[in-house]
Amino acid sequence: MKPKNWLESLNCAIEGILYVAKTQRHMRYHFITAVAVLVLSLFLNLSWIEFSLLAFCITLVLFAEVMNTAIEVTIDLISEEFHPLARIAKDVAAGAVLLAVTGSLTIGYVILSRHIFPPASETLREVRHSKADMAIVSLLLVIIAVIITKARFGKGTPLHGGMPSGHSAIAFSVWTAITLITLDPMVATITFGLAIMVSHSRMIMGIHTFWEVIAGALLGTFITLIIFQVFG
Repeated sequence: MKPKNWLESLNCAIEGILYVAKTQRHMRYHFITAVAVLVLSLFLNLSWIEFSLLAFCITLVLFAEVMNTAIEVTIDLISEEFHPLARIAKDVAAGAVLLAVTGSLTIGYVILSRHIFPPASETLREVRHSKADMAIVSLLLVIIAVIITKARFGKGTPLHGGMPSGHSAIAFSVWTAITLITLDPMVATITFGLAIMVSHSRMIMGIHTFWEVIAGALLGTFITLIIFQVFG
């Protein structure tokens, strides 16, 4: 029944949010995280710009999750039978939530890290934080590059199969970043070994071919090297 006034409309909106919170586990996680971030912001004495950005990120993630649920319910209402287009619609809606969460985590890190991890000196802060920022940006760019490349080749999913290997790309991106940050041969050797193990496991499990793993390793390494060389 259509709401008769603005108060009933408001009540319907609140009921909708409560429905999402009751039925969607991820929405409850988002609410818990939002509460934690808001309480933390009070202790950190953030500027009004920083607080506004965090509030916007929280709202964006919650909004994306609500819309994702609305789309899923609408599709199920139209037809409960499996249909490829229905799956695509649900995947795209879930992708919107993932984009919102990823962007919000990035902004949250940039804002909160400078308050939670105060530097021993201004110079040390600039060096460490700039390298940490470059590592995060590199990893995000690698993930985006893997998704775009897999979409181009039309094989596999973001986390399973296809060209290139996403696990290899991420593993070698992390190895490259750690090596460039620490400049420690022992740490570089250990992390390289871990990257090799991750990549090798994808071949043993039959998920990726040798060349898909090599392509992922080169992609992760190359992008990370470029970011550190240009902005380091």
